[in-house]
Amino acid sequence: MGWLKQLFGTRDRTAALPLYDAVVARARAPHWYLDGQVPDTLDGRFDMVAAVLAMVLLRLEGDPAGATPTAQLTERFIDDMDAQVRQIGFGDMVVGKHVGRMMGMLGGRLGVYRDGLAADPSGAGLDESLVRNLYRGAAPDPLAVAHVRDGLVSLRRRLDTLDIDTLMQGVLP
Repeated sequence: MGWLKQLFGTRDRTAALPLYDAVVARARAPHWYLDGQVPDTLDGRFDMVAAVLAMVLLRLEGDPAGATPTAQLTERFIDDMDAQVRQIGFGDMVVGKHVGRMMGMLGGRLGVYRDGLAADPSGAGLDESLVRNLYRGAAPDPLAVAHVRDGLVSLRRRLDTLDIDTLMQGVLP
């Protein structure tokens, strides 16, 4: 075994796959795109995955045992985005740049959603961030924003009822 593996160990790159698959499945639920009016486009689907993933990451970061699952889930996101960008047809020279940009977008959303929920646990402070991030600044009907906001806030609250082992099995409430 190489000295780096001995020093740092190895990670199971599939450990978070059930949870990541559950995040993607939740983000692809038709109600986000119908009632929530999130654009059913490549960008819209990415935005919705990032929103649901952010709620799960916020749950994990609030748990002392959440560091490893957070890293594993983030690695799954990176692997998926890498594969998606390659499938679209981008070459090796630009894949890293695009995936890095997507990671930055996820990080930015994680920050504004965290701040919005901290300022007002009801989620009312999320509307502006949701319009900017899910609708790319073009506000839909206020009821659509409320639908998405209420769905994400409800998910975030229900996530607190599950332990990390259950989450890692891909169970989302």
